[in-house]
Amino acid sequence: MGAHAALHVAVVGGGPAGLMAADVLARGGAKVDVYDAMPSVGRKFLLAGKGGLNLTHSEPRDAFLSRYGAARARADPWLRSFGPDEIRAWAHGLGIETFIGSSGRVFPTELKAAPLLRAWLRQLRNASVGFHVRHRWIGWDGDGALSFATRDGEHHIHAHATVLALGGGSWPRLGSDGAWVPTLQARGIPVAPLRSANCGFDVLWSEHLRTQYAGHPLKNVVVSCDEIDGPCVEQRGELIITRNGVEGSLIYALSAQLRDSIESHGEVVVRVDLVPDRTPQRLANELSRPRGARSWSGHLARTIGLRGVKSALLREHLAIQDFDDTERLIAVVKALPLKLVAARPIDVAISSAGGVIFDGLDERLMIKTLPGVFCAGEMLDWEAPTGGYLLTACLASGRIAGAGALEWLTQRHTGSQTT
Repeated sequence: MGAHAALHVAVVGGGPAGLMAADVLARGGAKVDVYDAMPSVGRKFLLAGKGGLNLTHSEPRDAFLSRYGAARARADPWLRSFGPDEIRAWAHGLGIETFIGSSGRVFPTELKAAPLLRAWLRQLRNASVGFHVRHRWIGWDGDGALSFATRDGEHHIHAHATVLALGGGSWPRLGSDGAWVPTLQARGIPVAPLRSANCGFDVLWSEHLRTQYAGHPLKNVVVSCDEIDGPCVEQRGELIITRNGVEGSLIYALSAQLRDSIESHGEVVVRVDLVPDRTPQRLANELSRPRGARSWSGHLARTIGLRGVKSALLREHLAIQDFDDTERLIAVVKALPLKLVAARPIDVAISSAGGVIFDGLDERLMIKTLPGVFCAGEMLDWEAPTGGYLLTACLASGRIAGAGALEWLTQRHTGSQTT
């Protein structure tokens, strides 16, 4: 540890990836300072955990890795080093017990993010990590020093190594505004455009549905789509009707494929099975019961349990005479078409895709053309659905970048490598 005692590492960004990099660096004996543009660190982390902090997921490794799509091969070594089991052990080391929910997701016992963040920051401060808030990184000066805009003017910091953990482009009010993109591009570092991920999608609702059913959940449905680029997908869960369209965990899980298909074709149609536990034959038998004086809404509610927003969606797609056509009615109940015309803007998305392209980084996440500068977290070119996958990879990549910086410092300052 003493070999790094005089070596200063700047970590730019106080989210999960940056804090984890700082943790590894401090344990390795480096002098570490964390710089963040916001008045306090971990703001997006705290908000993400407001409804229950989903730390990671307990599903088998192959299924877990599949959630990273095209970035699976890149994420694999991160997660071998620091995967779900290691995250639970790390949280336990901070005094935070965890449990596995019915969905396989892993949560702190108290569910909240704040106790974990407080314990983590206390541990980092005890390790002499310095924190500097309201320091917005604006690049490098002519001498290669890090430049920060502060309330007291521009500050310049020389460091032996730097870890950039600047986040993506979603939730700009919490600091992830993507302002770093042109700064890196100006240095010739390849960056894939930032795009919405884990986002909702626009649907051209009628005024009635928009005003009467916005905010209503569509529970226990199956969404399928054979119009995306790639194999047909099918997912079961819940989504939310919004004034603009649809959002929620079910749609987030498919958002990468849906977004890409819309970018390629201008729109995409998904089909919603409103009653996935009922076969067409069972529906036919139940709907054949005499309707009597009941309205169609009452008949559907009584016979097949279709009411509220599900009934309203049927009326969006069927003329009144179509309800008398049992075959047509069942076809729409089992495969109601929703035309998605656009992904929601990045500033209201949960996360973002795109970022620093891996071809410009080595296996330690160091920028090849900027020796001693490492990148971690959501600013890298990968994406994953919600469910603990995002946070797991952010933490794991922070550990890789932190360990990489320690390795580079060791090699550079012991004379084993000339850079």
